[in-house]
Amino acid sequence: MNPLITRRAALLASATFFSLAAVPVASAADALEKITVAGWSKPITEITHLLVEPDKGIFKANGIELAYVSGAGGGDAIRNILTGQADVAFTDPGAFFTALDKGEKLRAIYDIYPQNVFNVVSLKSANITRPADLKGKKIGVYSLSSGTRQNLLVLLHQAGLVESDVTIVVTGLLNFAPLLQGQVDATAATDTGLMVGKRKGLGDVNVMEVRNYLNVSSDLFVAREQVYQQKKLLLTRFLKAYRESAAWMIANPEDAADLAVKRAIDGTDRAINLEVIRLRNAATVSATTAKNGLGAFDLESLQKAADAYRKLGLIEHDIKVSDVVSAELLPPR
Repeated sequence: MNPLITRRAALLASATFFSLAAVPVASAADALEKITVAGWSKPITEITHLLVEPDKGIFKANGIELAYVSGAGGGDAIRNILTGQADVAFTDPGAFFTALDKGEKLRAIYDIYPQNVFNVVSLKSANITRPADLKGKKIGVYSLSSGTRQNLLVLLHQAGLVESDVTIVVTGLLNFAPLLQGQVDATAATDTGLMVGKRKGLGDVNVMEVRNYLNVSSDLFVAREQVYQQKKLLLTRFLKAYRESAAWMIANPEDAADLAVKRAIDGTDRAINLEVIRLRNAATVSATTAKNGLGAFDLESLQKAADAYRKLGLIEHDIKVSDVVSAELLPPR
């Protein structure tokens, strides 16, 4: 794996809604079609390329009025598309697989971050260096519906452990205070969360990278099958605009860091913004995207992940990934 590729952090909270449309529709000729994205987080720095729509107008240029619904984990994002509050979920594979396992009709249409960027962090003094050391420990997660919990369960299974072998504590996003204060023995996090924690005085820690046990995409765009079938042209334009926005942030991290100060709720420190954006940019690319363009799927990797979730008991039914993933709407390379 590309050593530059690390990943993610964010701020989770109760679902809120805000529009990212730059201006109201002026006339019928200027009419935009609305797409609502259900996120797993609040409007945070790592999704700056979505937040700057009022400044850059990339989605508007593709005929789209962009809106965003906040969430507290990938499970929230899935729930918000199932209830019709959004068209597309910005969610993790674990939440996707879990919903499919329950019989939901869903389709993944874009690979947002093709690398696993989750980890479990502990203080050196705790001497937690391998999954087996987590037995009997209190472990923090962002939320019970977040990828931090899903990936923690993956780590536990590597040591033959199950969720009941540990005590899971919801600590919220970027909240390493419970770890430092001894309220938890370890915390499940992401690359960007860990980076921010270190910048704020976390100190020397042990880090177990989940990708060393199961390397799979961290986030996907997912739609209900009905929406996928009925709105293919609109979703195609959305994915084109999203790819352009991601490419803009990759090419202009300094500009993005400046705009995050204005647009992201956690963007007050420009230097941290820049580090978060660079980590997220690195997580956006892979050998597969180098060949086939941003958003391209590695079906073999996703199938291995689905098989692993089944083997580990995280889902009850086999999932044939090729039946629930489609590259049909991706823009040309």
